[in-house]
Amino acid sequence: MSTPTSAPDDLLDRFVASGRIPGGVIAVGHDPRPYAAGAMAVGGDPLRTDAIFRIQSMTKLVTTVAVLQLVEQDELGLDSPVAHWLPELAEPRVLAHPSAELSDTVPARRPITLRHLLTNTSGYGMILADSPLQRAMRDSATDAGPLPQTLGADDWLGALASLPLVGQPGEVWRYHHSFGVLGILLSRLGPATTGELLEQSLFAPLGMTDTGYSVPREKAHRLPASYAVEGDELVEREPAGGGFHVGPPPFPMEHGELLSTADDYLRFLRALRDGDLLGPEHLAMLRRDQVPAAAKAPDAFFPGFWEHTGWGFGVCVVADGTHRGRWGWSGGAGTDFFVDPDGTLGLLLTQVEMGGRIMPLLEAYGELDPGGPTGP
Repeated sequence: MSTPTSAPDDLLDRFVASGRIPGGVIAVGHDPRPYAAGAMAVGGDPLRTDAIFRIQSMTKLVTTVAVLQLVEQDELGLDSPVAHWLPELAEPRVLAHPSAELSDTVPARRPITLRHLLTNTSGYGMILADSPLQRAMRDSATDAGPLPQTLGADDWLGALASLPLVGQPGEVWRYHHSFGVLGILLSRLGPATTGELLEQSLFAPLGMTDTGYSVPREKAHRLPASYAVEGDELVEREPAGGGFHVGPPPFPMEHGELLSTADDYLRFLRALRDGDLLGPEHLAMLRRDQVPAAAKAPDAFFPGFWEHTGWGFGVCVVADGTHRGRWGWSGGAGTDFFVDPDGTLGLLLTQVEMGGRIMPLLEAYGELDPGGPTGP
């Protein structure tokens, strides 16, 4: 651990010392350098800045940028029906209402498009209330959760497509599943897998040498443990240096989520912020709310989500208050990033599941003045 020299360093040290997280990496500033504190696991070896983290839903922005690059190259159109590449989605049925029986459906009034996937308005997504659709998603292993996937990409899409949509495409916002579909779409465009396409278009050009769908065995010692929270206790979900993400995946993971390092993800964020990855039109669309007001059901996500935020392409957008114009997103394993209108970048990487235990850290990090005093 290096000597604390700034507010972000001090903040992370305080939360590690409190026992809320075993360790983490933080970076806040216009061109910040990552700072590491704590351990790879409870009682384990020191955590370094080159640790490889499960970034989960921070993957959504990476997928978004790769897709928008193809739009700019005229390989894809934002309003093109995706069934051309994903025939499983050619004739979706829509529940008559969200709690209806699975047989109580109507035809989709319009095809699912690329824009619908980027904005989480495809009609697929997490179902938070008990219903026949929620139970069917659980039974078919297509529900979202903290554990790794149990189905390969094509099997997952087939299972998802066998279920009705919760609402008409473009008319209802539901989180998460659209981006799994989007990852599979990338694999259907040509001979390259999604991983190969991301490597060619983003990872290799940016020098993101430690980002991918798995961790090579020779780098496994850099993978921290991941933790769930039960009561007041941390419960190890995957061990340091082991678990599902070490070595080649057991099945195609185009619908899955990435692992990355602080240095890699900061390279990506800087390049995106500076206009090196997308043209100004699509970068502006990415960081501007793209979801119609009528699609923002208050019970579709956590309480109050739509009060101060919107959703662009692959990111949340702050709509008002001190951080108006900030865009970013989190990962369920305790990771987060943001980009402010003045170019300030924020990155926080832990491996403690998102929830009340680490929420005070996330809130404090989001309010940091990189050069000023702070505390949890």
